[in-house]
Amino acid sequence: MIGKILKQYKIEDILGKGGMGVVYRALDTRLHRPVALKVLSPEFTADEDRRRRFLQEARTAGSLSHPAIAQIYDVDEVEGVTFIAMEFVEGKTVRQLILDRELDLPGAVEIAIQAAEGLAKAHEKGIVHRDIKSDNIMVTRDGHAKILDFGLAKIMDSSAGDSTTAANQRKSMMETIARTQAGMVLGTMAYMSPEQARGQDMDHRSDIFSFGIVLYEMVTGELPFQGTSPIDTLHAIAFNETRPVTTVKANLPSSLHRVISRCLRKQTQDRYQTSKDLVSDLKGVQKEIESGITSHIPLQDRLRDGMQSLKDLTPGEWLWPTVGVLVGLALLYFLFQNLQAWLPMFIVLSCLGLIIYRRVRNRRHRFMRQFAAKVKKMPEVRIIIFQQDEATVITDKALARTYVRINALMDNINRKKYFGDPYMVTIRDQVTPEDEHQALATPGILYVREDVLGEE
Repeated sequence: MIGKILKQYKIEDILGKGGMGVVYRALDTRLHRPVALKVLSPEFTADEDRRRRFLQEARTAGSLSHPAIAQIYDVDEVEGVTFIAMEFVEGKTVRQLILDRELDLPGAVEIAIQAAEGLAKAHEKGIVHRDIKSDNIMVTRDGHAKILDFGLAKIMDSSAGDSTTAANQRKSMMETIARTQAGMVLGTMAYMSPEQARGQDMDHRSDIFSFGIVLYEMVTGELPFQGTSPIDTLHAIAFNETRPVTTVKANLPSSLHRVISRCLRKQTQDRYQTSKDLVSDLKGVQKEIESGITSHIPLQDRLRDGMQSLKDLTPGEWLWPTVGVLVGLALLYFLFQNLQAWLPMFIVLSCLGLIIYRRVRNRRHRFMRQFAAKVKKMPEVRIIIFQQDEATVITDKALARTYVRINALMDNINRKKYFGDPYMVTIRDQVTPEDEHQALATPGILYVREDVLGEE
């Protein structure tokens, strides 16, 4: 295909291959601009009715105009070859950024907000993308997100006239699994919604679920649903719950966990009902990250996550807690059966229990003193404050190594915890004198550098 001309597009190079076809870099010889030309595989356009419907839907999707959506310039068929000419976006996909470890938390949330705004625009027009994944979100060199492949989207209103039954959709899904090749359809399956996995009808809330998977991947570096085979992956999507992001990676805000959790609800009515609501909550997370003021997970959510964590335990992980409970119950039984004989031992055990209880109760302050003792050795650190399971470190200037070292120290502290939510740390630099004075007036100060006290 290199060197071939389709309409006014001269194919120059191959950009990639996927389950739907091949993407080429081409030159629009009329406007003298580069384009991404997606040439579809014949199997997707062999059926005349399907080809006609696809062309109609792709052209409708081409009417979308939003900074976060790669523009569709043309959809046509030449010499039996069906193609889509799209905006050529220079940059990296979100997947590449994740693999190269180039995404930090603020950057991931900013990209997510931009992409979600693009989705909201499409959903307002009644268009469902159907294939939201980290490979379909590109980030330009100047940091702008672009959703790709909207030319393969589905118009929601057209589903009413589609004679494809749920049974036929399931059959089509099974055929897709049978044709799965490594790195092609299998990669897309990991981002499907439960209704897609079951071959059921879907609407814009399917995109929201897939978007939640991408967001989970961006902030943790791993996919929430994985299996050794396509069937296993689809089963995990349809039935398994995910591990909370706050347990996969320490120091993530609980508000981000709540956003992702709501996106990944199995029932469509439990998810965000519009992408606008999702954008609004993501902006709240962004504000929280920038301000360093974090909210805490409500008790109901914490109980639900705790129950889910218990469900995720393997038989081996259940063994020792179960043995401990059984031994405790046995001791209580013998104690009450022979109260007089066991009274001295009961007193001794009560004293030991009290000592252990006090140690566990004070472990937060003990851990934070250990954390502060190491962090204060860094010369740029001015003030260390600890309040409600969160440490705030104020520095002269936070360099990259400052973030790395402080977060590593907090991760070490969290690894010592056998239960409870992880501690969080916020690093602030170039603080105004007024804000610093206010910080010194708050309770929970663990360390103040001598010259800071002199300035006061």
